[in-house]
Amino acid sequence: MSWSKLKQQLEGFLSPALHGRVEYRAPGYRYLPDKSGICYIAVDKKNILNMGDKANAIKWYQTELDIKNDPDIQIPISNDEIEAVRQAAKGPVPEERLIVMARSRKSTEHAKELMSAQAALSKSNFIVVANKFLTTPIEESLESDDMVLNVLALVDRRVGKKRILSMAEKMRLKHPVVQYFYELRRGAL
Repeated sequence: MSWSKLKQQLEGFLSPALHGRVEYRAPGYRYLPDKSGICYIAVDKKNILNMGDKANAIKWYQTELDIKNDPDIQIPISNDEIEAVRQAAKGPVPEERLIVMARSRKSTEHAKELMSAQAALSKSNFIVVANKFLTTPIEESLESDDMVLNVLALVDRRVGKKRILSMAEKMRLKHPVVQYFYELRRGAL
């Protein structure tokens, strides 16, 4: 599918509140077969998500430790996770320590997921992901680990106010770029 047709379809799915604010751009052309073109998503004429460029307005993590030490990421833990740590400890461990161990275990898993999602984004071909978005159900795009699919789904008109508001807890665990577009959409309700 040509870029202009793909762009037209993607912008056709934009939430009415975001029409004119969110744009999909591909200013570069592909001259070499092994080099992909440049694609980015702009909000209010400002490049927000430049595929593969870590020098944009969104926070990018260099290491898993950066993610674990980020005070903006709050990882909720459940009683089941605390109980799993208790079982693994095989001995008496103070309750406060169990909570710290469970949170550390979960934050390590979360950091690994964010790093792999971030690495996939920097290598991804936006056009391939956008075509996948157009052919998959919106629920799958929202639940996906792919950041671009999450972003495209969050600005989609098929995701209503009720669903957006009910996703607040899930969004805390997503990459800052997904959180940015979630807040953008929530602010446009």
